[in-house]
Amino acid sequence: MSDWPGGWTGDTRDNGGDRYGRGSASADPEGARVMRHVQRGQVPRPRPSAPPRGGVPPQPSYGNGERYQDGYAQGPGDAYDSGYNTGQVYGSGGGRRGGDDDGYDYYGTARPAPNWRRRIKVGSLTLVVVLLAVSIGTYFWADSKLKREVDLSKVIERPAEGEGTNYLIVGSDSREGMTAEEKKKLHTGSAEGKRTDSMMILHVGDNGNTMISLPRDSNVVIPTFVGSESGKTFPGTGRQVKLNAAYAEDGPELLVRTVEYNTGLRIDHYAEIGFAGFAKIVDAVGGVEMDIPKAFKDKNSGADFQAGKQTLNGEQALAFVRTRYAFPGSDLDRTKNQQKFLAALASQAATPSTVLNPFKLYPTMGAGLDTLVVDKDMSLFDLASMFWAMKGITGGDGKSMNMPLSGNAANGNLQWDTTKVKTLVNELKNDEKVTVSGD
Repeated sequence: MSDWPGGWTGDTRDNGGDRYGRGSASADPEGARVMRHVQRGQVPRPRPSAPPRGGVPPQPSYGNGERYQDGYAQGPGDAYDSGYNTGQVYGSGGGRRGGDDDGYDYYGTARPAPNWRRRIKVGSLTLVVVLLAVSIGTYFWADSKLKREVDLSKVIERPAEGEGTNYLIVGSDSREGMTAEEKKKLHTGSAEGKRTDSMMILHVGDNGNTMISLPRDSNVVIPTFVGSESGKTFPGTGRQVKLNAAYAEDGPELLVRTVEYNTGLRIDHYAEIGFAGFAKIVDAVGGVEMDIPKAFKDKNSGADFQAGKQTLNGEQALAFVRTRYAFPGSDLDRTKNQQKFLAALASQAATPSTVLNPFKLYPTMGAGLDTLVVDKDMSLFDLASMFWAMKGITGGDGKSMNMPLSGNAANGNLQWDTTKVKTLVNELKNDEKVTVSGD
């Protein structure tokens, strides 16, 4: 019994007896067999599958122009329906539109070109926001570390304010925070308390910056002052002492009071740094290059230098600025070296390789701010102005000098030249170009 429906037997059709099928020698193609439940004129549609990339190729036509009674096309005008819809994109309605890498999608329309102007604008805005956030964060971080411990409001009988800004910069021999090993390495000794190892006035103005070293052995008069801790008034008796004695007696406030009294120049800001902080700053910037004209050695400071250009690390830098016994001019020669080195250090700290490199900038700032002591009114902008002025002096935009001297006082201290000092102070007060020279 035949298993084929509708009179089908094997490969023979019931409407004509023609044989089709596997192995048929007829020129006609093998027809499709139709199940009984398929109505005439309808084509069974296979389950769709994804078309090949780039669209569906056109389907070939079958037949010789005849149409069988079951509805299948067999002529050139009626192509065989494979079930594919060549005008339809498969997938969900919200699917991918893009096509090949030639810039066209499946519908043959060109993709819009990237809006580079908008992308650049958004990227630039994002960069500005990030830089602004980092800058603000850095400012508050640095501001919080600044030690504002000197109260200049305690200084009495102050001179009138002049043009420009005057900084009193002090290098102290403070050993605060140093271990016994560090003290030995840096040749600082173990003396208690702290004294001034260097003092200088930095004037910042429109007619050039001027750095004036004040030898610590300068002969000065201690005036009437109010104790910074006790608040008690100590009347002046005309005592003549070395300048660094004022700092040792009552700290920064009395030192400012003494400088102002003996010069007549108002000090606007005070900045002080100790031994440890000085050495750490130098190491943080990667050392400071110095050109030493003549070799010298000093067992007291630990200095041992050859002549020529060389990069000094923190330990060597501290020895360099503290040495005085190896020079004929003693303290006067030392102050010149201090000016030279501080200006070079400021120049090195302000280079793009330091400022633009966070791995150098933050350690440098941290090393300085950890040991830097300033007055209560000193802002970060004032501090930056001070360092930029020192850097400018290195580049020739300004002048460095010692306080003019006239010899030695009766007590052996260095005596200032009162006439030259008066001229110098007047020029600084009026922010005029300095014409006075010092030793």
